[in-house]
Amino acid sequence: MLIIGEKISIIAKKVREAMMNRDPKPIQELAEAQWRAGAHFIDVNTGPAEEKGDELMKWMVEIIQEKVHSPLCLDTTNPVALEAGLKFHNNQWGRALINSTSNEPERFVMLELAAKYNAQVIGLTLGKGGIPADAEERCGIAAEIMARAAEYGVSLEDIFLDPLILQVCTMQDQARHSIKAIKMFQELNDPPMKTVVGLSNISNGVPKTMRSLIDRTYLTLLMYEGLTAAIMNPLDKEIMDVLKTTNVFLGKTLYAHSYLEM
Repeated sequence: MLIIGEKISIIAKKVREAMMNRDPKPIQELAEAQWRAGAHFIDVNTGPAEEKGDELMKWMVEIIQEKVHSPLCLDTTNPVALEAGLKFHNNQWGRALINSTSNEPERFVMLELAAKYNAQVIGLTLGKGGIPADAEERCGIAAEIMARAAEYGVSLEDIFLDPLILQVCTMQDQARHSIKAIKMFQELNDPPMKTVVGLSNISNGVPKTMRSLIDRTYLTLLMYEGLTAAIMNPLDKEIMDVLKTTNVFLGKTLYAHSYLEM
């Protein structure tokens, strides 16, 4: 399963301050730590980045890829900032991943940029009507995103469908619908569609001591249904150990006494 390291986000005070002060060290250290812990992509979340967002994203991409030889997941709602990141992304380490398009008209431009820069893209199953009610509605939105991607010239193999994970403490029934959607998304195409989740969304709002437990338990259920990738914390050793153990049970890793060290 692909791991997208989630720690470089403007929501985090330390990261936000480093962004505003253009201090590369804290950001580079977080990127390197996640990469060495097993992340295949590093998420770069600059948020709306309304003021000089293009300059910020360019700077973020350049300083991270100075230290980390992996592709980046560019996470912003600002298409100008996103394009700046795509322009300077070093594709030697793999193609960029855009986070994200959806069924909201203002996010259609993300597909245009994905086609222009040969990037992969997350398709968040969120529509103009708000939160989907169940797995079936998520599949309906996913099908519309897939059709629109074809119109823009984006290959279906370059789309990661996201079922929209919501916090279990307030929307418990939605957790089951998102698991079911992961399985159903794969049936929308041959070869099966790729899937991704923002894992830590499931534990938002719960006591801090419970977050890792909830995240890693939910991850196991999602992996059983065929999850392709997760935006998650690779620095949480317990989650990483559960991921590796689940891969053993699913037959994706050959058992050895040292499998946790691999």
